[in-house]
Amino acid sequence: MLCKGALYSVRKRPQPRQLHHVAKAPLPGEPAKPYTLTEIPGPRSEALLNEFSKIQQVGSIQYFADYQRSTGNYLADIDGNVFLDMSMQLATVPLGYNHRAILGTLACPGNQRIMANRPALGLFPGLEWPCKLQDTLLQPCVAPKGLPCVYTATCGASANEYAIQAAFIKYADRRRRGAGFTEEEKKSAPYNKPPGCPELSILSFKGGFHGRTFAALAMTHSKYTMKVDIPSLPWPIASFPRYLYPLDQHEKENKEEDARCLEEVEDIIEKWEKEMPVAGVIVEAIQCEGGDRHASPNFFHDLQAIVKKRSIPLILDEIQTGGGATGRMWAHEYFDLNMPPDIVTFSRKMQASGFYHSSEYMPALPYRLFNVWMGDPSKILILEGILHTIEAEDLLTHVCAVSNYLLCQLNTLQHEFPQLMSAVRGRGFIIAFDMSSKDMKNKLMHQIRSKGIQVGDCGTRSIQLRPSLIFGEYHADIFLETLRACLQELSES
Repeated sequence: MLCKGALYSVRKRPQPRQLHHVAKAPLPGEPAKPYTLTEIPGPRSEALLNEFSKIQQVGSIQYFADYQRSTGNYLADIDGNVFLDMSMQLATVPLGYNHRAILGTLACPGNQRIMANRPALGLFPGLEWPCKLQDTLLQPCVAPKGLPCVYTATCGASANEYAIQAAFIKYADRRRRGAGFTEEEKKSAPYNKPPGCPELSILSFKGGFHGRTFAALAMTHSKYTMKVDIPSLPWPIASFPRYLYPLDQHEKENKEEDARCLEEVEDIIEKWEKEMPVAGVIVEAIQCEGGDRHASPNFFHDLQAIVKKRSIPLILDEIQTGGGATGRMWAHEYFDLNMPPDIVTFSRKMQASGFYHSSEYMPALPYRLFNVWMGDPSKILILEGILHTIEAEDLLTHVCAVSNYLLCQLNTLQHEFPQLMSAVRGRGFIIAFDMSSKDMKNKLMHQIRSKGIQVGDCGTRSIQLRPSLIFGEYHADIFLETLRACLQELSES
């Protein structure tokens, strides 16, 4: 889809004058193309897996990487195989492997001392800490518009945990009209009892993923394996739109789907008001883990209007979509909301984790939101190098140009192999398409990896692409040629 905000890829390739400079050859230091020398995993990875399995569950490990040999868009393994990586460590590596900007940051002696003495930031931050936050997370071109405050955390799940705590604190403060805690609240809170621990809830959406810590897992509704056997919180869950594709052929049905889901949100808020009031609504800008499911700007406009009139904060989870992945710093910029979200959580490509918020969500008392580290200065240092590179190389424009090209070509393959492939969708480098079945998805993933392409999967039958911000047309052509060959083999089998 176009980075101008369209929800679907264009039919024709953009004219050359519209394109940013894109690499027509490997980037410096990269191999000319991916290659495999062994089965995946190879014998060295298999042997190491057998040893590692004695101390940890290894069923999720695909192979052991060789990060000394990995470079740019290419990930090497310990058996000598080299993959064109279109997954990038679950979308956490924005500039590819061993980028000079990051290695330079880590080599700086002053930065090494910051990293070697990891501080408890809520108690003893270094002299440089406020300035570093201003120069990175709070730059006008980085921070979401209208959100001047930031709380740093340790990972994406903890960012969401603290974000909903901020929502609960604000809700309770509004209830008591700014008065102090009552004696009953003080006595009951340590024992998880009201009124100190009030019966409040957070509304989340079917298919959503917000992390795997306790409250974040309660708001996660994608894969059952994450949740089986884990006690949870009885919080409300609304439907997230499930669109029919191609979008331009199903406008009426998809508008009706928006209306159905929004009506459900309103009904839930009203029904839960007496027993367990909704103190916040959390939603992903794009449901990534749940199958790369998009919702229209109109859906987000109307959702914001629903919660705003009830003084409920809208928490936008941009952990997977922030940091330039969509061709803008934040995916919600495409929605042109009438006002800023109340809270925006971030992690992954941003390296640092935490949440942005308006000033009204800053607790009045210390230690209300607190942990030992409250983030990691080393991640801010790395982010500094990343942001400088994004600006210097105009990578957001680059992402828009290359993603438009890639989506156009995927559309062509979709028409060429309609019995196998459908529902091409994406914003920037948040890209996915569906295979005809879960079995066919697994076959394609195995097949394309054996040819040296690393992709991800999401939902039930979706292939997920998350290339780095430096991924170019040259790399896209390698992927597309390999994908076409795999689809041809599958269609003939």
